Amino acid sequence: MEHTQAEAARTAEPVPAGGAPGTRTVPGGLGGSAVDAEKRRGVRRMKALATGLLLAVALVYALAKWAGAAGAGGWTGYVAAAAEAGMVGALADWFAVTALFKRPLGLPIPHTAIIPNKKDQLGQSLGDFVGENFLSGEVVRRRLRSVGVGARLGRWLAEPGNADRVTAELSTALRGTLTVLRDSDVQAVVGEAITRRADAAEIAPGIGSLLEKVVAEGGHSRVVDLVCTRAHDWLVDHADSVLAAVSGGAPGWTPRFVDRKVGDRVYKELLRFVAEMRDMPDHPARGAVDRFLTDFAADLRSDPATREKVERLKSEVLGRGEVQDLIASAWGAVRAMIVAAAEDERSELRLRVRSALLSLGGRLAADERMRNKVDGWLEGAAVYVVTTYQSEITALITDTVAGWDATHTSRKIEAHIGRDLQFIRINGTVVGALAGLCIYAISHVFG
Repeated sequence: MEHTQAEAARTAEPVPAGGAPGTRTVPGGLGGSAVDAEKRRGVRRMKALATGLLLAVALVYALAKWAGAAGAGGWTGYVAAAAEAGMVGALADWFAVTALFKRPLGLPIPHTAIIPNKKDQLGQSLGDFVGENFLSGEVVRRRLRSVGVGARLGRWLAEPGNADRVTAELSTALRGTLTVLRDSDVQAVVGEAITRRADAAEIAPGIGSLLEKVVAEGGHSRVVDLVCTRAHDWLVDHADSVLAAVSGGAPGWTPRFVDRKVGDRVYKELLRFVAEMRDMPDHPARGAVDRFLTDFAADLRSDPATREKVERLKSEVLGRGEVQDLIASAWGAVRAMIVAAAEDERSELRLRVRSALLSLGGRLAADERMRNKVDGWLEGAAVYVVTTYQSEITALITDTVAGWDATHTSRKIEAHIGRDLQFIRINGTVVGALAGLCIYAISHVFG
């Protein structure tokens, strides 16, 4: 009826090469360990105790019958009845406990070896039980609402030490992510995204509106001032070049002194014009520039021909290799900047993240509406996950149990609950003996 020490030695699984000390691997994905071995020894001890109690009441029964036959007195009947009922209770409970894990005495009795034969059904029932009682939307929502995640999170984040910890963890995660990403892949994605976005959006109307606003507010005046100043300085520094250019363009039949006279006159007029334009905000030429920019802004917004030219220019500029290289190289600079900021505990990035976390914690702790909103978000997300993937989660349970070996599954379960089951045998012996004694006594009282 019981496993012997020899059986236990034969059925024990060998330790695999290279495996952790005290750990065994058995077919079907169930592992054995030193803890499991200790539990099996405990089960064997309880089996021996329950069997010993059965043998003890059998011996008491035999002695009581012998004493009764020898004329020891009426008390022997009470003892024999109690011992007899104790044996019946012990045998019945032994059969019930043994039938869970194997066939009693190896006999093909129906509805025995329940766990090995019904392993898959038990796994399916366990999965259904978990799905119905733990993964339902209402259960998850009620549990999260009782926990009060928003309030707890607020109090936790409001502690400076916790905010520092979260900031450090986020920085580590950010550095790890940026380190894993390949620059070539990110550069290709960034370049393609910028190019696609630029191609999809027409820029001429936007530029026209911006230019019109700049002109209306006089923002271009500084640019005109700068151009006039630089032009005046250039004319002063390159007077000889201007005179030579004017003189070189004169007809060959004109006298040289006439060419010089004309060149000198042209240079002085040009220098005076630029100086006046620089120094006179209301110079007519400035007004002409304003009108030109205003008309150009209107054309950018509404003239199809101008807009088409701007789009062609945009495509040509974006298509140049130098521009694409510039767009792609921007990622390297951005990544280096972010990594440096994430590593520096006193960087503006980490200080702002820490400040934001502390502020969030304080608001969650003080603002009930915000807590309710956060709790609602978490409840909605959790309910969506459990209701959407409920079948996948329960399938994990049923498929795992289905993949276990039936014999080793039975041994694993017996190692964990077998000790308590042996108490059933002991209780059955005791309760049976008391019941037999009461029945025998009542029978004698009422004749």
